[in-house]
Amino acid sequence: MKIAIYGYGNLGRGVECALHQNPDMELVGVFTRRDPATVKTVLGAPVYHISDLPSYKNNIDVLILCGGSATDLPEMTPAMAADFNVVDSFDTHAAIPTHFANVDAAAKAGGHVALISCGWDPGMFSVNRLYASAILPQGKDYTFWGRGVSQGHSDAIRRIDGVVDARQYTVPIDAALAAVRSGDNPELTTRQKHLRECYVVAAEGADTARIERVIKEMPNYFADYDTTVTFISAEEMQREHAGIPHGGFVIRTGATGKEQEHKHTIEYSLKLDSNPEFTASVLVAYARAVCKAANRGETGCKTVFDIPPADLSPLSGEELRATML
Repeated sequence: MKIAIYGYGNLGRGVECALHQNPDMELVGVFTRRDPATVKTVLGAPVYHISDLPSYKNNIDVLILCGGSATDLPEMTPAMAADFNVVDSFDTHAAIPTHFANVDAAAKAGGHVALISCGWDPGMFSVNRLYASAILPQGKDYTFWGRGVSQGHSDAIRRIDGVVDARQYTVPIDAALAAVRSGDNPELTTRQKHLRECYVVAAEGADTARIERVIKEMPNYFADYDTTVTFISAEEMQREHAGIPHGGFVIRTGATGKEQEHKHTIEYSLKLDSNPEFTASVLVAYARAVCKAANRGETGCKTVFDIPPADLSPLSGEELRATML
């Protein structure tokens, strides 16, 4: 399968490395809006300017889009789906229906397959929420994120006047996790489920009290959470907070039996050293499924709900039944 990458940040680098672990795939190249001469790839993949992409239309089976959800993917995915089979990691949950409709129209018009919102949430967590709710219809879903770095929240802090650098960790509250795992189906507020830990490098002479107040009062980011702000040096930031770990839990509690007397808990968890590298690995597996769907003549937009599990694997049906069933 001939795969190409559009965009080369943390996610694009992760996709390049993930493709190296899949011998049934070949990386055609990285396409970027930057000057290709300024982009050095991890494993030496060739780099082209995005204006060269149309000339590779017949040499790419799937184009993996590594742009951001805020401004890139809403325009990038429909535009690319008109000419290529594509996969993206669009993760603005509330906007997924609109994004799906836009991409579906473009992919069908172009005769291609597009898979959106692929990663770990949305993505693997979504699949597990679906499986668990179908198996235990009388129950309740809970999703916890972390402990891990929220790149969007970290960026929001860095935009505050006087902040040089910042990392924000989303942290599940142990008592809330324990209450859910007990099977009591607790009603939990946003504040009861997660903490926000902020590590901030302030500019010399900056008003740290003001920075802390702005962070804790920031609507849509921190105001609804118990938030701690710790000021550290740039050296400590680089030493202790250079990575991008993440993870979380999807838990479904439910009951069966005539009187709902038997309690059950389904739990799926992830602990990730590198959020972008794991997300990239999911994108690559689903790129294989997109290629298979295109080879069957399918068109239009899909999500992880629409992909047969066997299509993710390079193994044949016979091999899967012999080794994994």
